Amino acid sequence: MVGEAPSRAVVVVAAGSGTRLAQGLPKAFVEVAGRTILEWSIRGILRCPVPYQIVLVVPPSLTTRAQELAATTAGHAAPLVTVVAGGPSRQASVAAGLAAVAPAVTTVLVHDSARCFTPPAQFEAVALMVEQTGGGVVPGLPVSDTIKRITSSGLVAETVDRSELVAMQTPQGFPRAALDAAYAEAEVDHTDDAALFSAAGHDVVVVEGSHDAFKITTPWDLQRAEMLAGGSAVPAPDAPVEHRVGVGIDVHGFDADQTLRLGTLDWPGEPGLAGHSDGDAVAHAMVDAILSAARLGDIGSRFGTADPRYAGASGAVFLEGTLELLAEAGARIVNVSVQVVGNRPRLAARRMEMEAALTAIVGAPVSVSATTTDGLGFTGRGEGVTVIATALVEVAAR
Repeated sequence: MVGEAPSRAVVVVAAGSGTRLAQGLPKAFVEVAGRTILEWSIRGILRCPVPYQIVLVVPPSLTTRAQELAATTAGHAAPLVTVVAGGPSRQASVAAGLAAVAPAVTTVLVHDSARCFTPPAQFEAVALMVEQTGGGVVPGLPVSDTIKRITSSGLVAETVDRSELVAMQTPQGFPRAALDAAYAEAEVDHTDDAALFSAAGHDVVVVEGSHDAFKITTPWDLQRAEMLAGGSAVPAPDAPVEHRVGVGIDVHGFDADQTLRLGTLDWPGEPGLAGHSDGDAVAHAMVDAILSAARLGDIGSRFGTADPRYAGASGAVFLEGTLELLAEAGARIVNVSVQVVGNRPRLAARRMEMEAALTAIVGAPVSVSATTTDGLGFTGRGEGVTVIATALVEVAAR
């Protein structure tokens, strides 16, 4: 795979001084649990299911050190890693990184190395949405704190409606040609790449981010990162693991009085699926596959219809509950494959959107395909849908 020319690249911005971290080193070269922040960043990208060109933008005095770290961390994928010297500002550093992106790349993600525990699924969700929409994509989290606007003297002027606010994360993704053009035309510095891209007249949309993608800025953040690196969220590189496969199947008939929700997406104009919850057969089949692989039972035993909490619940609720069970068991999802069998809805136009939404929820790549039964059986007669899911789960070997 390393011999192929990737169509995606990640520009990892690691040229900051890290003054607020107060460790006496540029931030990317500070260690967390025995590895530098830069190494953790590289490792996260290497866990993505498809290859990326990785462009590391570092302080000019540390390019040799970065090349050494990249070579040992990337191993066989080292030819896909390029190290360049950063500029006097973040925007200048990103521009230097963009100049090193290979000609074959069509999708570029710009990532802050200080968000070194960003899940691989977040890279995939952003890249997939860029390729689907042709615009800019940024991950973000809803703002949970109350926000006040104050005067220059410190008096509270008003309370800001936080329902319209999100906290931005990285990687931020863009079509390569449009981002290059936006940088070429930029005349002022912007706070992030999405702002620069928007200033050039392009649309930017937000996808759901992850709390694990926090930015290491202060000594408190560094201690949090140490605890995360030492826990199950980031598996030890040499720990023995066992891979298990599980299969899940869910069948639902159509109910014209319900709204269709499939793969956590709403489908206006389509008949819904009958069920105790929202009838999301894709989410339900995924839950059964994941639980089966982890040897944790099935959706009926874990989220039964006798429990009133799940009446009308969305598929996302069951998926998130399943992730909690996996975390308690010390397991993680590697990937999930889903096949939808039925005449409707037509998935082709929204397949990538569904993959991105599901990938963002479960924190691992999800692929979706669809087929029909050539008019045979209840799905062929248009009475409902069948979904088959296969999950690969990783657990600590015993």
